[in-house]
Amino acid sequence: MKKPKKSFLLHAFLFIILICLVYFAFITINLKNNPPPTPSSAVFHSFTTNASTITKNLDYNIWLIFTKVSTKSPLTVKFENLLYSLLNVSSVLLNFNIIVDEKSKSIALLKLTEIMVKANKSMNYKFYDVQDCARKITDIYDAMMPFFSSKPGTYYSDALFYISLGLYRVAPIKQKRAILLDCDLYFKKDVALLFEEFQWFKSTAFFGLAPELTPVYKHILHMYKRKHKTTFGEFYHQRPLSPSSPNHPKGFQGYNSGVVLVDFEKQRNSTEFSKIITKESVINMTEKYKFRGHLGDQDFYTLLGYEYPELIQTLNCGFNRQLCTWWRDHGYREIFDYYFKCDHPIVVLHGNCNTRIPMDYVNPQKNLTL
Repeated sequence: MKKPKKSFLLHAFLFIILICLVYFAFITINLKNNPPPTPSSAVFHSFTTNASTITKNLDYNIWLIFTKVSTKSPLTVKFENLLYSLLNVSSVLLNFNIIVDEKSKSIALLKLTEIMVKANKSMNYKFYDVQDCARKITDIYDAMMPFFSSKPGTYYSDALFYISLGLYRVAPIKQKRAILLDCDLYFKKDVALLFEEFQWFKSTAFFGLAPELTPVYKHILHMYKRKHKTTFGEFYHQRPLSPSSPNHPKGFQGYNSGVVLVDFEKQRNSTEFSKIITKESVINMTEKYKFRGHLGDQDFYTLLGYEYPELIQTLNCGFNRQLCTWWRDHGYREIFDYYFKCDHPIVVLHGNCNTRIPMDYVNPQKNLTL
């Protein structure tokens, strides 16, 4: 048998190589035009950071303040837990509006991406520069700070304690309402339940807040209460306490600003509100009630509750179930539980004054009675 010539073998080898090249080229083009499906565990929902998209859903705007943080700071952990709990139980697409500084913005971006993958849900978000926001509420800060701040620090960080009062100036004009949240919250139930509270607002209400669940305002009002027979600062009773307090005959504990529902549209159209937040108005109210607070906008909301109760819709305590017990050990042990009691179903847990939220509070399988 004759051996094949070398030239024939060479041509055959080259032909095989050519066939392989054509095949791989075909596969590459096909994969490019028709990529393989992504495994379900790695599905990443679409999201956006531009303002035009964030206004498509007007009903579910959430505002957060996330500044002066590092990757390992407690606020970062709280921010992450809040976002995950919100997304995990939410039945609606949420629009997050986050006030940040430059360093905090990069951390927030990282956490937002991680949480959307972890929760397998989408969200819209937009960032707002903290110093720009502070400049827009300069007059409000100047009016409030002397009466409701304990330890003034840098300008913009102090100003943020009053941002909810001027948020209508910061928010896009297409936003008609929103909810401002502290970062030390945990959502046990759907945030849509909280948004539904807007439909129950009385026609005059600009804000919705739940009661303060400690005797802090009984403490602050001690001079006023010494001179006047009033239910201001008293815990809520089943029966009327005094006919001399027609607006709050069953007591009034004040408000907590960890969860604030805001109707921007009413604020923007109101000349009355513009007058109420002036320095002259604040001076008149604080002098009348001998009031010197330390909790920022929360103190002002409580004063509004005394003087202009029609401007605030009182939410039930389950929408802001605070856990701080500091006042129990500081002079009010005998009456503390009357303030702290909350009989409503819990939607939002609030770990205020750096209170850790125990897993017993979070676990939905346990029937918690507080």
